[in-house]
Amino acid sequence: MIVLSVESSCDETSVAVARDGKEILSNVVLSQISLHQAFGGVVPEIASREHVKGVTVVFEQAIQEAGIKPQDIDLVAVTQGPGLIGSLLVGINAAKAFAFAHGIPITGVHHIAGHIYANQIEDDMLFPLVALVVSGGHTELILMRDHYRFEKLGETQDDAVGEAYDKVARVLGLGYPGGPIIDKLAVEGTTRYPMPHIKTAGKYDFSYSGLKSHVINTVNTMKMKKETVDPKDMAASFQEAAVRHLIEQSKNAIEDHQAKMFIIAGGVAANKALRKAVFDTFKAVKVSVPPFKYCTDNAAMMAIAAHYQYQTKQRTDDMALNGASRLILS
Repeated sequence: MIVLSVESSCDETSVAVARDGKEILSNVVLSQISLHQAFGGVVPEIASREHVKGVTVVFEQAIQEAGIKPQDIDLVAVTQGPGLIGSLLVGINAAKAFAFAHGIPITGVHHIAGHIYANQIEDDMLFPLVALVVSGGHTELILMRDHYRFEKLGETQDDAVGEAYDKVARVLGLGYPGGPIIDKLAVEGTTRYPMPHIKTAGKYDFSYSGLKSHVINTVNTMKMKKETVDPKDMAASFQEAAVRHLIEQSKNAIEDHQAKMFIIAGGVAANKALRKAVFDTFKAVKVSVPPFKYCTDNAAMMAIAAHYQYQTKQRTDDMALNGASRLILS
């Protein structure tokens, strides 16, 4: 089964081709990050416009690199949501036009399902498994008892971890995106700045608003007192607390549900401190982290998710398929 997939939920325009839910024949990603850096974050209007400019070229390149013809494709998949609605609609309309022109069934796929299934590319899933989804907009724990059976155990009660990284980086004047910068800087620092221990009502839930605010208040107070803030030490202190919280809540979920496998998914899965902590902590279960190239938004992960969605649910959509900025994972 050959799936062509389209991903345009935020600021990457991507088209991929995959075979049998495993083999990636092509995965073309056109990033807009340099355009958004000047604004300290993604500007939705700019993102939508750039998707329109690049989607046709990305389509053509992905098909050419895969060495296939449109008639070889069994299914067209596209990210339906969640995401920036303008960006989603560009990808959805391009996917629908391609599917209609070539008479190929189309299916909408949940963006988070794609991030989870990025792990399937190199590691076969073992059930039950617990997935830690971490990105700029998501921090949640998902239980899977079989393919395409998602049960949300907990989520952030306020800020996502990736959002907290970006805001801390901003107050430290480090630039955007903040996650990779803080991760790199933290290696050179020490954890000398006290950080609060994060507590939540739910044992699988997360909270990053307090930690973020603590760092911002500490930095602003030190500046008012004319004290020097060491960005390296602040990055190290913040990251240690942020990662510890992820590990603690994940451990609860793994133990309570007797998981055989633990995976991390989403853009923050590229964080080296988190990856190290996961392998150092969880010895009794199989641990899977996606290759770095599949951590950030890409169409390859959407193709794998679409394969298993179709195999388990036989789901296809019609030309009324529409985008959703908010979408329940099911």
